[in-house]
Amino acid sequence: MINLKELKHDLPAGIVAFLVAVPLSLGIAMASGALLFSGIIAGIVGGVVVSLISGSQLGVSGPASGLAVIVLSTIESLGKIEIFLSAVFLGGIIQLALVIAAQINSSL
Repeated sequence: MINLKELKHDLPAGIVAFLVAVPLSLGIAMASGALLFSGIIAGIVGGVVVSLISGSQLGVSGPASGLAVIVLSTIESLGKIEIFLSAVFLGGIIQLALVIAAQINSSL
């Protein structure tokens, strides 16, 4: 939920996080041989979608520069970025299912 009393602190913090996350996401996409647009999508997913799903007041998510080498070698070994993106998407669906199952289990 949005706390309007804290908005004056959260808005500048969000802008700073955005200014750090965009070049980082673009750099990781470039370093891993992916399209730059995929870096933007990764930043959006990491910054917005995960925050909305987590329900936590505080959270850190998004790309980590250490993963660039892993992503690059995985894309090269699979041969196509589409196969890699399909695997990442499937992993995300599995994680979402596990989070939903954990939420259901904790509410019982």
